[in-house]
Amino acid sequence: MKDDDLDLDNLIDAAAGFGAASETAATNLMVLTQRLDQLLAECARLAQDNQALRAQHDALQAERDALRDKYEQARARIEAMIVRLKDLEQSS
Repeated sequence: MKDDDLDLDNLIDAAAGFGAASETAATNLMVLTQRLDQLLAECARLAQDNQALRAQHDALQAERDALRDKYEQARARIEAMIVRLKDLEQSS
């Protein structure tokens, strides 16, 4: 390569001129990285909360189903007693 194609002195001078801009960019990148870390931590916390809420939801649904079954059994026993009482009343 010729010296005209790649003038290292000019590149070094240009890079020195961008020193302040590159420091600002580095600072902005650090701030962005911190915000991204905070966002990832918040996402992880929300995922844990979501998992806990889903488990609680499943437990409540199972409890509701068990209570519904007990209610149906109690209703069936009461209806059977009513039928027996009516039969006793008619037979007497």
